[in-house]
Amino acid sequence: MAVLEQYIDTGEIHPIDLVEHLAEHHDWEFDRIGSDQIAMAVEGQWRGYSLTLAWSAGDETLRLIATFEMEPPEDRLPALYELLNRINDMCWAGSFSYWAEQKMMVWRYGLVLAGEQIAGPEQIGTMIESAVAACERFYPAFQLVNWAGRSPAEAVQVAIAEAYGRA
Repeated sequence: MAVLEQYIDTGEIHPIDLVEHLAEHHDWEFDRIGSDQIAMAVEGQWRGYSLTLAWSAGDETLRLIATFEMEPPEDRLPALYELLNRINDMCWAGSFSYWAEQKMMVWRYGLVLAGEQIAGPEQIGTMIESAVAACERFYPAFQLVNWAGRSPAEAVQVAIAEAYGRA
């Protein structure tokens, strides 16, 4: 049984309410921006990430974006964009974009709940965990391309060679 299912009945609960309960459970800093949107801060191994989840009733989609600041040198942008293409080819549930104007790396994912489906706590928890895991997995590759002058092919090898588990 999921952690949230022990404490709340999820039968007809709004997906953003579930996210709020999850944030409270994990002691994440959060701000309920509106009835359909919440922003929170989640600490990873490499850095902190800003996550925003928003419910769109019109297309019945729960959208998640995870962001972190990144200000690559102008001359490294072509390599960064090549790296993004390589990384996104490795990702099946979500994708990265670089928002140059805001100087932000962004992980995006949308959970479609068409037909009045209801998101469960495990689904939402997995969305958040997957977003942070993707950011953590590829953060070193972004750093290698932007600051160490490595090629995208070399940098992506760091993510591919990622060790699983703990020693």
